[in-house]
Amino acid sequence: MFVPVPTPEEMALWDAGAINAGIAEETLMESAARAAMDGLRSQARARGLALAGSRVLLVAGRGNNGGDAFCMARHLMDAGAQPALLCTRPLDDLRGAAGHWMEVAIRLGVPAFPAEDWEKAISFAPDILVDALLGTGFRGALREKEARLVENMNALPCRLVLAVDVPSGLDARTGRPCPQAVRAHATVTFQAAKPGLLMPWAEAFTGEVMVRPIGMPRDVEKANPPSFRTWLIPGQREKDSGAPYTVEHGVSSRMESLFKQPVEAHADGPAHKGAAGRVMVAGGCASYTGAPCLAARAALRAGAGLVSVAGPEPVLGVARLSMPAAVMQPLSDEPVYEWSEALALPLAKAAKGWGALVFGPGLGRSDGAAALVGALLDMPHLPPMVLDADALFALAKKPELLSRLRPCDVLTPHPGEAATLLGISVKEVQKNRFSALEELSRLACAVWVLKGEGTLIAVPHEPSVISPWQVPQLAVAGSGDVLAGIIGALMARGNNPGLAATLGVWLHALSGMSLSRAFPLRGNDPREIADALPLIAHLAGEPGKEDICALF
Repeated sequence: MFVPVPTPEEMALWDAGAINAGIAEETLMESAARAAMDGLRSQARARGLALAGSRVLLVAGRGNNGGDAFCMARHLMDAGAQPALLCTRPLDDLRGAAGHWMEVAIRLGVPAFPAEDWEKAISFAPDILVDALLGTGFRGALREKEARLVENMNALPCRLVLAVDVPSGLDARTGRPCPQAVRAHATVTFQAAKPGLLMPWAEAFTGEVMVRPIGMPRDVEKANPPSFRTWLIPGQREKDSGAPYTVEHGVSSRMESLFKQPVEAHADGPAHKGAAGRVMVAGGCASYTGAPCLAARAALRAGAGLVSVAGPEPVLGVARLSMPAAVMQPLSDEPVYEWSEALALPLAKAAKGWGALVFGPGLGRSDGAAALVGALLDMPHLPPMVLDADALFALAKKPELLSRLRPCDVLTPHPGEAATLLGISVKEVQKNRFSALEELSRLACAVWVLKGEGTLIAVPHEPSVISPWQVPQLAVAGSGDVLAGIIGALMARGNNPGLAATLGVWLHALSGMSLSRAFPLRGNDPREIADALPLIAHLAGEPGKEDICALF
């Protein structure tokens, strides 16, 4: 099940659309405050902290986030708490909905302090801190006063720190601090998660991210479709009843099964191995004989009924021993020991009729391999391809080849390969992976999978997909070959390439997570990632199945 992930700019359009539809801004702010209170109660309960009698400091900024804090103060008083407000803007300057709820809070007797009176505001030793200083519209670097407030908030020894919509100082687009951010125990974000909140590195600042609805009209969302989406995974009980979903350590946790449909389509098992998908893997060289074998193994474990390995003789020699179930595909009557342009035609002929061609694992960076890539892309009637590893390096050397790629092709660069393709540094790719993905998608109208922490998937004419996981067990040489094989198998089974890439990334991550008991940090072999796939796919394909939790 996909859920929308709007950028801050898109979320602002949703807010404006709701107001234009006749929903008062005060009503939206009240809904946001109630949603934040719901999250606050949940987090306090989990810590054995009663709201009644608790001292709560709410840091209210200049924007709508500050208005949410003013409105929350009233609800906290109703709950028996002792709220106090720290305001960065003079109270008589506040207008609109925020000004309305500020006046209500003041009339009800909530004490309010200017930002300059920090020491006085914290003199009652708050148990709970609510960060509503900056919202999702924040971008750039913190001003001096804001930075000082963030430092002060982080220094407070509160039992619970809750961020409203986004921790102050965190870029909601990238998940990066600018240059510092509030370190919250939990974040309540409204209506939908924002891209930066799903990034694994943001978890140190967001804590658990709870997504709460605020009554946004569905037609408003449809009129302004989001640029991104993510999916909800099965197997973890929802901790907060009524919540659409909760993001915990970067993982969306409502029990839904994205893999349900593809699995159920073949629930009784195909009658013939060919009906389960046919995958050809082409790659390898004398230095990297194992890479295509890993991809072939993963394709088999991901459900392909028939797998073939095509490559030079050193590769086939290893594949014969390590992959007895695979069909060996020589590309010449005589033994061939390295790739060359002349092998493009026999490879294209051999791949004809196969469901998918995984091309590039271990291919090598010789001139012959680079020439092969260009010649192969000129061949007609190629099956859908997954281009990985050294095939991407060849494309970077000859960017004109990118125009020959098709929407049915999937490219899977890691940050280093993405940097080479874009002509920038790895640091620049990692600084803003969303921007890097956008630039990659402009190079070719194909599916792009930018691997690494928080894998991103660009699909032509569809919202991009965010994979919010950080899985140490995947940080091993050969893991990318396994992913390429998984995607190839899913494409060969008839899934469209965008869905195949999404499902592949999803299964790859869950398989890595399932190894965490035997390999708590690292140390696993990439073959073990592939070998975990059948059980993961089975458990993920059964709605309501809880057994998958036991694997983590």
